[in-house]
Amino acid sequence: MIRPHLQDDRFLDDVRTAPAEDGIFHVWWLGQSGYLIRWGTRKILLDPYLSDSLTRKYAETDKPHIRMTELVINPARLDGIQVVTSSHHHTDHLDPETLTPLVAVNPGIEIVTPEAHLALTSERTGVEEASLTGLNAGESSRLGEFELRAIAAAHDELTTDDEGNHLFLGYVVRFGDWTIYHSGDTRLYDGLAESLQEFDIDVAMLPINGAAPERRVAGNLWGHEAAALAKEIGAKIVFPCHYDLFSFNTATPDAFVHECWRQDQAYRVLRSGERWSSCELRVV
Repeated sequence: MIRPHLQDDRFLDDVRTAPAEDGIFHVWWLGQSGYLIRWGTRKILLDPYLSDSLTRKYAETDKPHIRMTELVINPARLDGIQVVTSSHHHTDHLDPETLTPLVAVNPGIEIVTPEAHLALTSERTGVEEASLTGLNAGESSRLGEFELRAIAAAHDELTTDDEGNHLFLGYVVRFGDWTIYHSGDTRLYDGLAESLQEFDIDVAMLPINGAAPERRVAGNLWGHEAAALAKEIGAKIVFPCHYDLFSFNTATPDAFVHECWRQDQAYRVLRSGERWSSCELRVV
C-alpha cells in the first residue's frame, strides 16, 4: 500500500498553514482525479473520491477495486470548502460517501455537476436539485470568487442525453488572475485542444491511465497524449492523475514524463497528499 506524502493531521496542517500571500494559490492531489485548491482563504474541491465505497461494492465480484494508495483525509474533516465539482456520474467522481459528509461540515457548499446528472447528484448528496449548479458544455457559472466553464469530455466518446446535455465534462476554473483546466475523464477528440486554446491555462490536470480494453472500463488519455495536449493548449504546467488508486486501472507516469521532456512541457508529478504552489511557476 502506498502511503500519501501527507495524511490526516499532517495534511490538514499543511492546508491550514500554506502561505496565504496575495495572488498565490496552492494545489493538493487527493488521489485519482481529486484536487483541493486553496486561494487565500477560499477552497474548491475538484472531483474528490475520499472513501472506500468502490472497494466494498466490488469486493466479491470479478472486478475488485483493490486500493493501492491509502486515504489522504476523511472528508468529514475538510471544512471551509466553498465549491465542489463532479465531472460525471462514475462513483470515483461522484461519491456519496465523500460528498455527504462534505455537505454536512460545509453548510452552503456549492455543488457543480453536469446538467445531465442533476437528479443523480441530488440523490447521492441529499441536496435538492434546485440548490445544485448544473452545467452543459460551453456554459459557465460564477460561484463566489470561482468561475467555472464546462468543457465536453469524451469517456470514451462524446455522449449526450435526450436533451443534448453532455454526460461527461471537464471544467476550466478561473479565480483572480489564474486559470486551471481539470479535464475529468476524457480521451482526445476533434476540437478539444481548439476549445481550450482560447483560455490562458496556467495548470492542466489530465488523466494518464489510457484506454486498455482488458480493463473493461471507459478509457482516458494515455500519458504521452496528456503531455502533448498540455503542450498544444499552452498550459504553463501539467499534472498527471487517475492512476495509483485501483490496481486494475492504473499506469505509471513514465511515458507522460518522457513526452513532457521531449516536448519541453513543464510538468510536476505529485504524490498523493502533496502540495504544489503557484509561486513555483516562476522557477519551472
